[in-house]
Amino acid sequence: MQLLRHIYQIGGDLNGITFDEPDALWNDGNSYIVDTGEGLILFDCGCGDTFDQLLANMRYWGLNPDNIRYAILTHPHFDHAGGAYLFRQRGVRLLAIRETAEAVAAGDERCCGYLYHKTFTPVEVDQVLVDGEEICLAGLTITVMHLPGHSMGCTAFFFLWDGKRVVISGDVIGTLLSGDFGWSGSIDFNKTLYIDSLRRFARIDTDVMLPGHGMSYFHQPRRRVEDALNAALMQWR
Repeated sequence: MQLLRHIYQIGGDLNGITFDEPDALWNDGNSYIVDTGEGLILFDCGCGDTFDQLLANMRYWGLNPDNIRYAILTHPHFDHAGGAYLFRQRGVRLLAIRETAEAVAAGDERCCGYLYHKTFTPVEVDQVLVDGEEICLAGLTITVMHLPGHSMGCTAFFFLWDGKRVVISGDVIGTLLSGDFGWSGSIDFNKTLYIDSLRRFARIDTDVMLPGHGMSYFHQPRRRVEDALNAALMQWR
């Protein structure tokens, strides 16, 4: 579905855009496409078993999958990165922070295949990102913010779009009606670092927040981040 002009959500089973298994609502994280006019940028790749659905959703919106130039991973968990190898096979360049790049290259427990009773297919990342850097992809300038806690590789990506400050936040923030935080069962989950990440994230104003699961936020997303920080301080100290 189109969220903003030329920004589309093409995957995500919690809100029914993709479907993996009966009664499984967390198997496929949200995947987003940004059409810059110079190429397509994909954020998160889904679990892999919905790969054909992602491509079909793109075609419905008139987006040619062959025009995907880059795929950026928010973190290495199976529901977000399990399909990364399939996109790389199509010639898409993968980008991720070092912690995510190392995890998906190993395909080990940091990718949480055990949670879904599936095997993660390892994949090499083409470009390793650094916290705080600005990258320019297909004419779009994106700022990288490493926010470990839910996993050590959690990363948010900020950019200006049509006059709006947009952040693609992965699982740093939970989805409405289903908790404040990303899942806490990851082998590299860390409460202390998570609180520090939420403190950093809560200092930043954005206009639109596109999360890793469920609904997007189009009104004062910072309030949602502040609520998550408040909950973390109450529950985890």
